[in-house]
Amino acid sequence: MKKRILITGAAGFLGSHLCDRFIKEGYHVIAMDNLITGDLQNIEHLFPLENFEFHHHDVSKFVHVAGALDYILHFASPASPIDYLKIPIQTLKVGSLGIHNLLGLAKAKNARVLIASTSEIYGDPTVHPQVESYWGNVNPVGPRGVYDEAKRFQEAMTMAYHTFHGLETRIVRIFNTYGPRMRLNDGRVLPAFIGQAIRGEDITIFGDGSQTRAFCYVDDLVEGIYRLLLSDYASPVNIGNPDEITIKAFAEEIIALTGSNQKVVYHDLPVDDPKQRQPDISLARELLGWEPKVSRKEGLERTYAYFKTLTAEQLNKKDHKDFSTYSK
Repeated sequence: MKKRILITGAAGFLGSHLCDRFIKEGYHVIAMDNLITGDLQNIEHLFPLENFEFHHHDVSKFVHVAGALDYILHFASPASPIDYLKIPIQTLKVGSLGIHNLLGLAKAKNARVLIASTSEIYGDPTVHPQVESYWGNVNPVGPRGVYDEAKRFQEAMTMAYHTFHGLETRIVRIFNTYGPRMRLNDGRVLPAFIGQAIRGEDITIFGDGSQTRAFCYVDDLVEGIYRLLLSDYASPVNIGNPDEITIKAFAEEIIALTGSNQKVVYHDLPVDDPKQRQPDISLARELLGWEPKVSRKEGLERTYAYFKTLTAEQLNKKDHKDFSTYSK
């Protein structure tokens, strides 16, 4: 019998790549998404497959899946500032009601759960690079708090089910990731820069550009998640690329990559925006034998090649959902 896996947020950037990987590994994939920020175009190539099924559903409501389940990957959540600032309550609900529903489902099905946490649980860090034992520096009532605290609660609820119910759980803390199928207009640094370069717009930097990020190519991230799911480790694990770069230097790389001649313009830094972001991946190396393989140069070339294949309509695509119906 094929192993059966439920992947929530399956029509999103990361979720769709995870669907691809588990189909490739021979699993029966049950994809679930309410399509607030996801796009069916990301998974439409899987619809003809016998081992793939899609459920249009909001996991903040009761989740039912017929038949056996071996694994659950919970990746349903708005992940970009543009999204979670527009739908803050929905963001909190998917990180609280959503995780509760899925942990309950896992308990009923005796399935192992892996949840997608984030480097944002570290907030604007006072420890650098960020190691899993660091508890973070988060403003719970700031504009980013709806996302940061949703993820922190999600980790706490997951660990409670692990310790109280003995549920098999895994927690991945994801650092900045990029690759094909990202939304160019989602407000994050890398897709924003590439989108601006392709459209011939000025490159916009918030702050003075001295803040840092570390970018991981999506294939590397998926490999790390796959290994973590099949491991026997229940506590959080950082998965990301420790190759740190300043935002200013990164903008210069994008300009060189795209062959554009845009100027860089500066705006005020948003409230609580992290000044430094770099994962300590010592634990992932030790436990999983994992580290990123794709260099930023190679990953950016692959990503840029993908975006160059998109139509003008796709490049300029804005939010395809009316968020107002989801913010109650």
